Amino acid sequence: MLALVVVAGPLLVVRFAPHVRPVPRVKLAERVVPKTELPPVEPVELQAVAPEDAKAFNDAVPFVTGPNPPARPFVFSGDANARARAIDCLAVGVLYEAGDDTEGERAVAQVVLNRVRHPAFPKSVCGVIFQGSERSTGCQFSFACDGAMSRWRPSPAAWTRARAVAAAALNGSVYAKVGLSTHYHTDWVVPYWSASLDKVTAVNTHLFFRWTGWWGTPAAFLRIVSGFEPGIAALEGFSAAHGGAALATAEVNPAEIDTATLNDGAGGPGATSIDPNSFLVTLDPRAGADSFPQVATKACGTRDYCKLMAWTDKAKTPKALPLGQGQIATMAFSYLRDKARGYEKALWNCAEFKRATKGECMKLQVLGTATASLGPSPAKPATNAQTTSAAASTSASFTLKPVAADGLEGVRRKEPAPRPVATPTPAKP
Repeated sequence: MLALVVVAGPLLVVRFAPHVRPVPRVKLAERVVPKTELPPVEPVELQAVAPEDAKAFNDAVPFVTGPNPPARPFVFSGDANARARAIDCLAVGVLYEAGDDTEGERAVAQVVLNRVRHPAFPKSVCGVIFQGSERSTGCQFSFACDGAMSRWRPSPAAWTRARAVAAAALNGSVYAKVGLSTHYHTDWVVPYWSASLDKVTAVNTHLFFRWTGWWGTPAAFLRIVSGFEPGIAALEGFSAAHGGAALATAEVNPAEIDTATLNDGAGGPGATSIDPNSFLVTLDPRAGADSFPQVATKACGTRDYCKLMAWTDKAKTPKALPLGQGQIATMAFSYLRDKARGYEKALWNCAEFKRATKGECMKLQVLGTATASLGPSPAKPATNAQTTSAAASTSASFTLKPVAADGLEGVRRKEPAPRPVATPTPAKP
């Protein structure tokens, strides 16, 4: 009996012991990007690994050792309208990425703000959240292009909590545990980029990573953020700050958008070139001035270079470029995007739409000062600028302004000079 037990026992153990799954061998390219080269931000692609194998692989990857410095507090610098858009973009991001979990949401919010400060990513909160959303696949945040927002809507309580997390992060709250992480993924997938980054920490089922080398150090996160936040059409059903009414009521002539014509420079009708990046648009002022950037970004789409010029009176909206002084004077809004130079700016005619900061007003560049009669000279017909100014006053001094090469600089006219007040003559007795 003893001999039988000694022989049969090990055989039974081998026969019925649980199967131990080996750690899958995943081939990943490891590369440290040097300081002289900006690290690429590629669409997220996953290895073809079963979830249980992916988890085993991720568990086998050690966390990086050494310091894990926290990010500096992020204080949003934009105006109230841009801040409202940023809060709602960030709230949607943290809610759909982390679910209704406050700690997970704080971790995701920190990664988003780390990206905003890093030169490899867009320099706005909404730009980071919806980076790649113009593609059907390859979004940086999967919910932005996989239809998640149409399949599920958060409860009012969950939305309130997510907005509170977003507002706190934009007010300087730091989630130190993730440090300077710019990437993360759930532990049941293996992205191609994971082997090229340092694994920093885990928060619930999410693993957080930072770039190796110089690009993962505090010195790489010193970009100054502009504070401009684009409107996101996908958030119409979530956010008043991204209000869909503006996109629905904006009057945009498709012919003007797609084939804005440049004339021959002398005012003649002959078109010498077609500029698909220039938009001449009529906007509905009832939609609210804060909605105008949404119209611009929607019209510009994915163009690297784009300029939009808008009026609120269809009769005053030009049909072609270049613009005359009178047309520029009545312009209500302008938008310019130049990705090659990292520039994106929206400007309003502050005589028509009051703004919180002067930086949002169309600025003047003084070429020279001249005193002119606002009535037309008998020898030459009145110009647009003279006609427009004459409508304001019959006599005034004005400053000549240059027209910017791209036609986007607005012209704010000087107020008419006050007329002298005549001193009444005392009546004779």
